Amino acid sequence: MIIDAHLHCTGREHTDEVLTALDDAEVDAAVLLAPFLSPPFQLNDPHSLRVANQHLANLVGGHEDRLIGFAVVNPLHEEAIDDLRHAIVDLGLRGLKLVPTGWYPYDERAHGIYESAALLGIPILFHSGIFIDGRSGRFCRPAFFEAVREHPDLRVTLAHLGWPWCDEANAVGVIDLINGVAPDESQFRFDISFGAPPVYRKSALNKALAVLTPELLQFGSDRFLPCSGEHIAEKIHEVDALFDDLELAPDARKRIMYGTAAAWLGIS
Repeated sequence: MIIDAHLHCTGREHTDEVLTALDDAEVDAAVLLAPFLSPPFQLNDPHSLRVANQHLANLVGGHEDRLIGFAVVNPLHEEAIDDLRHAIVDLGLRGLKLVPTGWYPYDERAHGIYESAALLGIPILFHSGIFIDGRSGRFCRPAFFEAVREHPDLRVTLAHLGWPWCDEANAVGVIDLINGVAPDESQFRFDISFGAPPVYRKSALNKALAVLTPELLQFGSDRFLPCSGEHIAEKIHEVDALFDDLELAPDARKRIMYGTAAAWLGIS
């Protein structure tokens, strides 16, 4: 079984084609992120994010067993907490994507979002690490996300293994393991949608496996919809090849491809 825990919407996709792509890629369920990177959707435009969240709610409606919608808000907007509540309570979305750009994860306004997310009982997926489009990644260093620990009920994922600060990400994630917290109860887990260039990927994954264990790692393709199932499957095959090189045991593979995200999302 496979959960793709990191799929981007653009606003151009339709439910039937998304389901077909998942079927063709043999993906059982997917976390879909409301569009925010493709025009007319922008992180600095709160109205566009409301439209994006509504689009996502329409997309996943009636297919919540396979399509798990994550709202997008920007803590810099005064209406962000209200928008989050609307997306979860009224629209039925089930999680939150946050992209620190122009704000740090420890900023007071971010804490307001964390508090609301904790009260709503939803998981958060954070962008962490460098941005591929050249925006400053200075807001997204993994250590900054330690601020989440002030909200012990939150369960979050840091994307991309925090590249290029992978060692820092491992240091953040291992704390709960050191203190005997069960992986499914840990505050942090990490998706392996790679920010690292190919030459670094095997090394980055090998270190994460050694430090965080497969129990805190989860698969995400980081693909943009609409796309073919073959396009998603390419990422699955890429990860499988790394697993082969690292001689990863079948149980560890299952955990990364399904189990970690299932626990995070509350999927039985």
